[in-house]
Amino acid sequence: QVQLVESGGGWMQPGGSLRLSCAASGSILNIYTMGWYRQTPGKQRELVATITSGGYTNFADSVKGRFTISNDNAKRTVYLQMNSLKPEDTAVYYCNADILDLGRFSSRDYWGKGTLVTVSS
Repeated sequence: QVQLVESGGGWMQPGGSLRLSCAASGSILNIYTMGWYRQTPGKQRELVATITSGGYTNFADSVKGRFTISNDNAKRTVYLQMNSLKPEDTAVYYCNADILDLGRFSSRDYWGKGTLVTVSS
């Protein structure tokens, strides 16, 4: 069993910062990519940022220059530093990881349960 557990969500006023963390645990052989997606009511889940085990990053245009993503491979953890937050960043943020785990021949996507980020004054 593989689990992704997020932490760090909450309320912040516009212009502020929050840091999300996501730790993977379980029978993991390799983690190829970890990242964050977000979703608001009535909309599809959208990419925020991803990072490969080698450190290659990808960001949504809406967060470039404001958000950074980093990982600690030894801790199997990914971080999302969110700066200059805007009300439109309000969403449930989901951790995602492409993981090869015991008993499988190919990797698959795993998702966390989500953490709510609210940006308002």
